Amino acid sequence: MNQAPKTGKHPKGLMVLFFTEMWERFGYYLMVGILLLYLISDTGKDMPRAMGADIVGTFIALVYLTPFIGGLIADRYLGYIKSIFLGGSLMAAGYLLLAFPDNITMYIGLGCIIIGNGFFKPNISTLLGNMYNTDELRPLKDNAYNIFYMGINIGALVCNFAAAILRNRIGWGAAFSAAGIGLIIGLIWLAFNLKHVKHYDIKKPMQAGDMPFSRIFGSVFLPMIVFGIIGWFLPGNFMGSDSNDAFILACIPVIYFYARLWIKGNAEDKKGVGALLFIFAISIIFWTIYNQNSTGLTIWAESHTDRSIPNFMEQPADAVYTLQNLTTAPREVDSLDQFMRVVTDNEGNAIKTMGPDPYFANMPKEKWPPDGLAKVGNTELFQSINPFFIVAFTPLLIMFFAYMAQRNRPISTARKFAWALVISGLSALVMVFAVMSVPSIYTHKVSSMWLFLTYGVFTVSEICLSPIGLSFVSKLSPPRLTALMMGGWFLSTSLGGKVAGVMASFWDKIPDKKVFFGIITIAAILGGLLIFSKIKSLEQITREKTGSA
Repeated sequence: MNQAPKTGKHPKGLMVLFFTEMWERFGYYLMVGILLLYLISDTGKDMPRAMGADIVGTFIALVYLTPFIGGLIADRYLGYIKSIFLGGSLMAAGYLLLAFPDNITMYIGLGCIIIGNGFFKPNISTLLGNMYNTDELRPLKDNAYNIFYMGINIGALVCNFAAAILRNRIGWGAAFSAAGIGLIIGLIWLAFNLKHVKHYDIKKPMQAGDMPFSRIFGSVFLPMIVFGIIGWFLPGNFMGSDSNDAFILACIPVIYFYARLWIKGNAEDKKGVGALLFIFAISIIFWTIYNQNSTGLTIWAESHTDRSIPNFMEQPADAVYTLQNLTTAPREVDSLDQFMRVVTDNEGNAIKTMGPDPYFANMPKEKWPPDGLAKVGNTELFQSINPFFIVAFTPLLIMFFAYMAQRNRPISTARKFAWALVISGLSALVMVFAVMSVPSIYTHKVSSMWLFLTYGVFTVSEICLSPIGLSFVSKLSPPRLTALMMGGWFLSTSLGGKVAGVMASFWDKIPDKKVFFGIITIAAILGGLLIFSKIKSLEQITREKTGSA
């Protein structure tokens, strides 16, 4: 018989899930960190930048849509452990398929990752929640999720160094394979330690008042598929590409479905559902800024950031293959205009010319290396800044929140959301100043310190919002609608990813990048102020549901 752990001690299952999730996130963030670079690089797929950003944005959007249905299937049919192994196996296969060079294999691989993530992501978190549903462990649940979130970010921190080493030393295929191998290690770890978690794998059969799966499919997913197909085949591109049109149209029946939940709900349901829909809508702005990491800021780091490193670090960094070797020697490259946009012929094909590596396109010639050779940090390494700050800042913010609570001035969940939006807007404002820090980003490189600063500011907002999102949903949702409202949270995340991809696809059409980053600065700060304007009613609804704000 398994005895309940003593009060104040985390069960061994926490570390089992911690390391499983750490390896899964190692694989995911390694892959998504280099995906755009792979698609637009002349050593990868050599796609136009807009097309690469469109694919990445669509991928991120779909990755965050599938957890809704994967969670429902696990709840009612498969169970959580089977779903985790199924999802993890599909994702590992997807990463390994990306190692092959042909396009069909690449799209199949991305599809496997999208479906696999739907089975893996929601269910490992649910399994952790089940673990802490006893009276002895419930007080430790928030602390457990903070520990779990640290595991996510340790994986995200380390993976980019592995990607850089393998990409420099062997090639793109080796880096994508490492993502798959990392996930396989996580699944093996889980398999060998199942005894610590299997008794928390409790399915939730449909209760009275729950919406049948068939009705959810008919009301949400079938119309979404139909509208998506219509959007894909509509003549012309209202949103810049077929995939953008398909995604936006597919969202219409889903948004309508959630609006009906609020309109048709009773007076009690309307409060919680209405508050959550309000938060979901504004959170799209936050997730748009969050996903700049894989889209706009990746382009910025690749093309506009001075990626040189201090002299004292060059030798050890080069010894472990985390530096790229670039040369000013002329070779065949894409011809660029004054705004560093690829010049194309009438058929849309890039016009080639002889010139140095594109990295030097916006570097004054007097700053070119005298011997024509330069060693610079890989672009994906900058994506480790955010998880590094997560690991560093999380304990500090937890202590701050505890300090405020001890002084009888606790910061409510709704206020954390509001501050998260404002602070995320300030992180985008940092990039406005980055653009202004040089005479022109098309003639001069920008210091890498601006990326450290923008990621540092954004990390504070992420800690305020991301770990508590699903907790807020569980607090305010009517019990019979909890799974559906969880889907709404993932929908807002999905929409934010897609908007980030759409914005990045218009990167070349907005030469003044102060406008690009200024748009999301203003949107985020206004979103935060809008939440503040409703803060009293949001806190009151939360008190009515849970007894505290």
